Amino acid sequence: MNFKRFIILLAVFLLLPFSLKLQGQDIGKGQSLFSDIKAHRVGDVITVFIVEQNRASQQVETKTEKSTKINTSGGPGVGSLSFIPMFGAKADNSNKFNGKGENLRSGSIRAKIGVTVVEVRDNGDLVIEGSRIIGINGEDETIYVSGVVRSKDVTPDNTIESYLIADAEISYTGKGNATTASRPGFFTRLINWVF
Repeated sequence: MNFKRFIILLAVFLLLPFSLKLQGQDIGKGQSLFSDIKAHRVGDVITVFIVEQNRASQQVETKTEKSTKINTSGGPGVGSLSFIPMFGAKADNSNKFNGKGENLRSGSIRAKIGVTVVEVRDNGDLVIEGSRIIGINGEDETIYVSGVVRSKDVTPDNTIESYLIADAEISYTGKGNATTASRPGFFTRLINWVF
């Protein structure tokens, strides 16, 4: 009798992980009972480490030169036109242009933000989206992240680096007195737009 109970208990313990995996309620895809639970369904949260450094440089140089010279001269008239005095004309035209421009942009952002899985694609990729608003001295700083991540890129502790996000949209904006003061006024922007 004890042997039968032992066999039944052994079968239950051996089949329990497979039944839980089939239900898929609390265990991630391809996970066992003893591993960390990774985000794999809509509503799960993933922590994104944003470490972005961007630098772009563009240089343009244009040189053009145009020169025109006209000389005309004449002498006394011939035959019956000998009374016309000698005539002459001279014209010089020179046009030079030398243009040079340089554009240099650089940006850096380091942050940590929690995002939510908003969609799971057929291939298992996760569509994520999330924002974080930080209020500092009347200024609201907003960080927004969205994109697509592969399930296998998510680490066991549910984190991912920002460079692994496909179709990533990462924005950092501010709203408040300091941001308003640093922006040109309406008439300045209007004049810059016209000219």
